[in-house]
Amino acid sequence: MKLFAPKYYGSFKCIADKCEHSCCVGWEIDIDGATLEKYKALNGGYGDNVKSSISTGGTPHFILGEKDRCPHLDGSGLCKIITNLGEEYLCDICREHPRFYNYTKVAEVGIGMSCPEAARVILSSPDYAVFENVGSVSKEADTVAFDGVAERGAVYKILGDEGAEYHARLEEIYSKYSIEQKEDGFWLELLNSLEYLDENHKKLFMNYSSKNRAGGNHAYLERFLAYLVFRHCTEALDLEDFGARLGFSLFCESLLSSLICLEKAETLHEVARLASIISEEIEYSEDNTFALTY
Repeated sequence: MKLFAPKYYGSFKCIADKCEHSCCVGWEIDIDGATLEKYKALNGGYGDNVKSSISTGGTPHFILGEKDRCPHLDGSGLCKIITNLGEEYLCDICREHPRFYNYTKVAEVGIGMSCPEAARVILSSPDYAVFENVGSVSKEADTVAFDGVAERGAVYKILGDEGAEYHARLEEIYSKYSIEQKEDGFWLELLNSLEYLDENHKKLFMNYSSKNRAGGNHAYLERFLAYLVFRHCTEALDLEDFGARLGFSLFCESLLSSLICLEKAETLHEVARLASIISEEIEYSEDNTFALTY
């Protein structure tokens, strides 16, 4: 299958040691089977360090060090596996992050906003609805009858209508898909029940109020919502499932808007930091995403 990506995809590049929030800290990094066999075949040198850092209890993974740092992260924020062995020795997760894939009647790849640099790229890119061919993958087309890509396009048509006020566009999406706008108490109860990587983020989220809507330029919110629709709605199984996933996306947009007001965020860097926090705490946890969707 041909592989497609949003136009902004080609603008992303990992900034490695310049990143303010390393993806090599706080995550237990699983090792895929093929890479594990490559590690087992290493002899001497830094290969011994790699083999001694792996836990094979359950899913093979790297044993995190002090402050939940990957044992192969050096003091300057660079990966010692790359510097000693080369990029070809990275496991799938490390090589692919922050990329994600959608497989429907077409194959698509995007970048996830838990990465601050990806968040900045996405929020600064107005052409979220433009997709380009970036290669191919060995996958068969999905046989699900529902066309999530086409339905996503219908949402984008409403969302990108510059002739209507942003709030009116959101209301049209809520109405078109019969999405109930639940009370804040409902969402706060769910937010309180989630699992968090950082308790300070929980405290931040618990200040959520749908009445706090960012004013002025809504471009960042529009692009954030478009990203969520792309990532979470495309693979819906039917229209009902699409609506549930869209409701999740709209809530996350409302949460970002509330946090922008709370934190008085104005610049791209400030808004991207908040979007990245939402992504890291909510959409990168299957349990949290499910709780807020269904």
